[in-house]
Amino acid sequence: MQTREKFGSRLGFILVSAGCAVGLGNVWKFPYMCGQYGGAAFILIYLIFLGVLGFPIMVCEFSVGRGSQRSVATAFEELEPKGTRWHLFGYFAMVGNYLLMMFYTMVAGWMMCYCFRSAAGELTGAGVTSGQIEEKFSEMLGNPGLLIFWTIAAIVLSFGVCSMGVQKGVEKITKVMMICLLGLIVVLAAHSIRLPGAERGIEFYLIPDFQAMQEKGIGNVIFGAMSQAFFTLSIGIGSMEIFGSYLDKSRSLTGETVNITLLDTFVALMAGLIVIPACFAFGIEPDAGPSLIFITLPNIFQQMGGGQVWGTLFFLFLSFAALTTVIAVFENLVSFGIDLLGWSRKKAVLSNILIVTVLTLPCILGFNLLSGLQPLGAGTTIMDLEDFLVSNNLLPLGSLVFLMFCTRRKGWGWDNFLREANAGSGKKFPGGIRFYMTWILPLIVVVIYLKGYYDKFAPQGPQYLIPWMLAAFVFLAFVFWLGISGGKEKNNHKMGK
Repeated sequence: MQTREKFGSRLGFILVSAGCAVGLGNVWKFPYMCGQYGGAAFILIYLIFLGVLGFPIMVCEFSVGRGSQRSVATAFEELEPKGTRWHLFGYFAMVGNYLLMMFYTMVAGWMMCYCFRSAAGELTGAGVTSGQIEEKFSEMLGNPGLLIFWTIAAIVLSFGVCSMGVQKGVEKITKVMMICLLGLIVVLAAHSIRLPGAERGIEFYLIPDFQAMQEKGIGNVIFGAMSQAFFTLSIGIGSMEIFGSYLDKSRSLTGETVNITLLDTFVALMAGLIVIPACFAFGIEPDAGPSLIFITLPNIFQQMGGGQVWGTLFFLFLSFAALTTVIAVFENLVSFGIDLLGWSRKKAVLSNILIVTVLTLPCILGFNLLSGLQPLGAGTTIMDLEDFLVSNNLLPLGSLVFLMFCTRRKGWGWDNFLREANAGSGKKFPGGIRFYMTWILPLIVVVIYLKGYYDKFAPQGPQYLIPWMLAAFVFLAFVFWLGISGGKEKNNHKMGK
C-alpha cells in the first residue's frame, strides 16, 4: 500500500480546500442571484443559512476523509460497520466528480479564452459594440474546435499540477493561485466601488431593504439564499473529503472548516462588490443571470476607462477561481485510481487526461453539432443535464449520505464523528446539536432537494413534473436504504486512523 501523502502546512490545507469551494458558484452565480433577489437582504439570509446548513455538512465530509485516510471511493468501506452498504455511495460520488468535470472544465476554458480575448483587445477598444460582444460569445459556443482547444488547455494544465503530488503540486500551485486570486479581487473591488455612480450599487448591496425582498417574494428569496448557501461549498460528492484525508490530527476540523467557510464567503461577497456597483455605475440591472459575466460585464468594461486592463484582470480572476476547483476535483480523480486500482500517480494522471477529455466532448458539442438534443425540455443543452445531475441530485443526496453516516447508529456514528472532528487543538464541534444534525438538517436537505425538482419541472407542465418527481423519490429511497440496510453486527464501527 502506498504511503498517504500529507499537506505540508496548515495554510496549504485551508487554501486548497477553499480553492475547491471557491468556484463559479461564488464569482458567477452569487452576484447575479444578489441582483435577482434584492441585494443585501438576500446576503443576510444567505450568511445565516451558510452557518446552519453548509458548515456542519462540511465538517462531516472532512471527518470521513481524515478518519479513513482515503478518497471517497473507499472511505465508507474503511469506516462502515460490517454488513452495511454505505460503500456503494463511493461509486456514485466518483460518478459525480467525473460528471462535474464533464462541463466544469469547459467553463474553465471559457474563462481562459475570455481572459486571452480581453488581453488581445477583442472585447474592448474603439469600434467594439454591444452587439459584437454578444456575437463573440455565441461564436465561441458555436465553434467546437475553439472550445475543445481551451477545454484541453484547462485539463492538461490542471492535471499537470496534480502530477507533481499533493505538496509540490496541488498545495504549492493552489496556494499561489489563491493568493493571486485574493489580491486580484481586492484590487477589482476597490476599483469598482470608486466608479462614478457606484454609490447606489453599494447601498443596494450592503443595506438590507426588506420591502424590496417582499416584492421579490419572501419565500423565493429565502429558498434562493438557502440553495446558494448549500451548494457554494462544493459538499456532497467527496470533493472536499479528499483534503481531510491529507490532513494530520494536530488541528480540530471544526476550526479549520470555520476558516475555509469564512474565506469562501469573503470571495463571494467581494465578487458581488465588483459586479453590483459596476452595474449600477453604468445603469445596467444586475439581474442578467448567467449572461452577466460574458455579455453584460464586457459591455461595462468597454465603457470603462482602462477597460481592457480591468477586463483582463477580471477574467484572470475568474480563471483562477475555476482552475482551483478543477485542480481540487482532479486530485480526487487521481486519488480514485491510486486508492481503488493501486495505480501510480503518473498512471492515474495520464489515464484521466484521456478519460476527462473524451467525457467533455458531449457537453462541448451540445452547443453546436448536437444542439438539437434538448434533454430537459425546450431550450436546454447537454450541459444543463449534466449540471442538473450534479447540482440537483448528487450534491444534496451526497450531503444527506454524509449526514446520516456521521449521525446514525448503523453508520459511522455520532461518537466517532465527534471524536474525529474534535481531534487536535482549536474550536470543538458542539455536541449539543446532535438532534439538529440527526433529524432537522436532513429534513432541510430533503426539502431543498425536492423543491429544486419542483422549481425546475413545474413550469414545463405535469408531463414533465410527475415523472421527474417520481424519479426524485426513487433516488431518495435509495439513499435511505443505504442508511437502514445491513449492519446486524454491533459495535463494529471503525474509529479512524
